[in-house]
Amino acid sequence: MFRPPVSALLAVCAASLAAQQQTPVFRSNVNLVHVVATVHDRSGQLVGALDKSDFEIYDNRVQQQIAVFDRQTSQPLSVALLIDVSGSTNIDLKYETVSAAKFLRALLVEGKPEDQAALYTFDDAVQLDRNFTHNYAALDTALKKVHGSAGTSLYDAIFLAARDLEGRPGRKVLVIISDGGNTTSQYTAHQALDAAQMSDAVIYPVVVMPITNGAGRNIGGENALTFMAQGTGGHTFLPSLGKQLDTAFEEIIAELRTEYVLAFYPHGVPLTRERFHRLEVKCRRPELQVSARNGYYGDAEADSGDSEARVSVKPDGVPRKKR
Repeated sequence: MFRPPVSALLAVCAASLAAQQQTPVFRSNVNLVHVVATVHDRSGQLVGALDKSDFEIYDNRVQQQIAVFDRQTSQPLSVALLIDVSGSTNIDLKYETVSAAKFLRALLVEGKPEDQAALYTFDDAVQLDRNFTHNYAALDTALKKVHGSAGTSLYDAIFLAARDLEGRPGRKVLVIISDGGNTTSQYTAHQALDAAQMSDAVIYPVVVMPITNGAGRNIGGENALTFMAQGTGGHTFLPSLGKQLDTAFEEIIAELRTEYVLAFYPHGVPLTRERFHRLEVKCRRPELQVSARNGYYGDAEADSGDSEARVSVKPDGVPRKKR
């Protein structure tokens, strides 16, 4: 039997290695990437009758093939409701909890048996008042016990609740009732947004603005929440108290029931040093506007892993308020 010289084999291996180094590296064995989207027409009305062929998805500007399409009908819903109980919101807390109770009733009593919600409150620390459940009565009882305190750890609350959502199946949502203030958080707005994007959660801030508030108030917190909402495919509501607060929750319910779930296996996307992949979801009908998250965390050319601490959110692991 003829055996090629060792030098010839080495030359072939070297040539093969050089060819691999000159070829762009693409991801393989990737996971399915899920994207939740809502669509509005030019008048702001929700559009819920589109088909798979109406959508396009781009991963780092490379168009992807949509492998899964659903009009939200089959996926369970997990909603983390976060209520700001800091001193700046204490005077309006009764109105907020009453509206929140209506929201949870519509979500759970009129929703599907698989849907669940959890209640978080936050001041200078974060409290998990009721873990995920379909039991509206238990959540309503927890809401009735909510009371105000000092300090505002808004970004901590978002970060911790997002970590709790990360392992849950189906669609995941963070609904935040706050005036947007933040004074005592250990985490930043960017870290909170990263946590929400890692968990595939959509953020809906309800920024409460009492009528007595002046035009010169600080809007930095509102802008941060709007930034996070846009990054996850949600949007911000700016109601005054009373009926406008109820209307905001009704609009969130309507969006949750008019969502599209799309998913794809990333293909042909060159690896870069950035773990964050830019996503763009488009509708082929130019008169319609799509809201969806703007990216996800995937593989990278030189993945160094998370440099930030991961916080486990369990009933006994969430920082507790002193009662």
